[in-house]
Amino acid sequence: MQQFLNKAIQHALSKQVPATGIGIFRSLYGLIAVQEILFLLYFNHLIFDPVPFLDVEFPMIPFFLCLWAVAASALTIGLYSQTSAIANYLFWIIFTCFTPMQRDFDGGFDQFMIGMGLFLIFLPIDRAFSLDNLRYKLTSNNFRQLTQPTQTTSVLAYYLPLAICLGFLYFDSAVHKLFAEHWRNGLGAWLPSSHPYYISAIDMSWLLNIKPLQQAIGYLIMVFQFSFIFLFYRRTFRIPLLLIGAGLHLGITLTFNIYPFGLAMLACYTLMIPFSWWRCLANMCQNKTPSLWVFYDEMCPLCNRTAIIINHFDIFHCIAFKGLQTHASAYPALNSIDSELLLTDLYAIDASNRLVSGLDTYIQILWKMRYTAPLGLILRIPGIYHMAAAKYRHIADNRLRNPCSDTCLPDTKSNPQPLNFYQRIFDGYAVNHGKQFSHRLRKIIIILFLLQLNSTLHYGIFYRIKPAIPDNPLTTTISTISNAVLMYSSTFIGITPHALYLHDHFAGYEKIIGITYRSADGQEKWLPFIAPDGRILAPNWGRVHSMWANIAVTPRIDKHRLEKFIMKITAFWGRKTGLDLHDATFIIKAKKIAMPFTWQRDLRKKNLAGPWIDLGTAKWTNNTFTANLPIDF
Repeated sequence: MQQFLNKAIQHALSKQVPATGIGIFRSLYGLIAVQEILFLLYFNHLIFDPVPFLDVEFPMIPFFLCLWAVAASALTIGLYSQTSAIANYLFWIIFTCFTPMQRDFDGGFDQFMIGMGLFLIFLPIDRAFSLDNLRYKLTSNNFRQLTQPTQTTSVLAYYLPLAICLGFLYFDSAVHKLFAEHWRNGLGAWLPSSHPYYISAIDMSWLLNIKPLQQAIGYLIMVFQFSFIFLFYRRTFRIPLLLIGAGLHLGITLTFNIYPFGLAMLACYTLMIPFSWWRCLANMCQNKTPSLWVFYDEMCPLCNRTAIIINHFDIFHCIAFKGLQTHASAYPALNSIDSELLLTDLYAIDASNRLVSGLDTYIQILWKMRYTAPLGLILRIPGIYHMAAAKYRHIADNRLRNPCSDTCLPDTKSNPQPLNFYQRIFDGYAVNHGKQFSHRLRKIIIILFLLQLNSTLHYGIFYRIKPAIPDNPLTTTISTISNAVLMYSSTFIGITPHALYLHDHFAGYEKIIGITYRSADGQEKWLPFIAPDGRILAPNWGRVHSMWANIAVTPRIDKHRLEKFIMKITAFWGRKTGLDLHDATFIIKAKKIAMPFTWQRDLRKKNLAGPWIDLGTAKWTNNTFTANLPIDF
């Protein structure tokens, strides 16, 4: 095994591939993090306040969430990539460890985002689709001598996160599924799709009513999860695994209300896309010949930087830059213009040989680059156009009065950017000490495997057979050590059990709860939380759904815990809907549902169509909460 790992690592290190997939994955990961931070900002008082709006224990939470959003946004666009990746990783750990976000509002994907965030720190995330590449290009200050950054990486940068963050996760999840009766019956996807709390607004009843198809999907998931770790790196299986995995997680995103989990997993599949697909896509989207020729002053450092910046964002290769001093004579449209006048403006010629200058050149650049066309249309709006033209004229004329030289530009060469972790470890240490590096990386992989094995055995095996094993000092000691290891591996690496939607969660889950309120005119209305059919309404998805469906309302409802979350929901949404919490009455409703481990036709529709009964009441009087619920649920 050790020799196999050493050879595999050395072979992967020697194989250089485009960094396109890693760059796109970085951006998608950052976007998912940003949307989750915006979600936390919206539900700030519900998640972090002991009593929403009334008892604010963490007043600085929004400020730190905004700082986190800045780091995640920088990661998305690839600005100071490694620094922003480290900041994002630390913010995620801090919020999951030191706030109620993890205890009561587990998003179901926090540990996964922590694990992938840790890997991003050590990946070459700045080599594709990043502003860090632009910062590197600007060190030249000369468009003709533009220094292109490295855009390739070792294939190991793709394999490691896929093996550990997806392969280990899938295998652990598959082990847990073996103990669930409905998964063994092939109904692992069908059962949660029939529970009102877990479904989105998309009606998939037609699909759920095809029993053989549902069983095929259930067994396919189990086979897929067991085999992924052994097959994902083989070229023969890459495309089938990509299509199956992406299809399954797209289905989760669309049909369940845990879309952040589905999106996070789906983003990882950009690392599975064959490199030939990216090249084919580039050939389809990029122009074979430019649509616009732009002429710039080769002697002006500021003009060179402008050309470098525009060229960086011209991802479809629509713009070609030509030096005025070298190429102006070859274009008849420019020959009629005085040579001194040519240097006062930025000129461009399109494919129809039409000449534009000044602000119109920038408008044409924005228009020809396609994805920036809306900005070009905005600049054409009367008023905006005239203000922008005046500003452009001021800058252009000022450049002539005070010619720019290298001394007026940032001194980037004397302060080179520090090497990131990937460059230090993989491009430096691994190249110079190949065998030693492969031995050390092998040890790290084995340690991560053992940490994952500890989690899988602890929760997937021993936790389930523990009732049959009598307590003794040996088992107690092993359990204590295992728990301690799990605490650290889960917190800092994201290794956690993936026992999702198993029998011990759905067995006995035969009742759901909704909340209505009395309006000022005495009418009973539904709080914008649970729909009249029992679904959890948007935007109460993700971690708010997890709080209600996995903690507050379960097969074994704890009265005090339920009252706590009814208090939080009524305080939050009561304030959002404009209710006066000095005197507000809420009606707690219950509805019976069925969660069988054998297939039933139209179970989703039956669970949604069931009648509600009044279970009890909850009241706010002078900002004080009281609940009147039965003792026995």
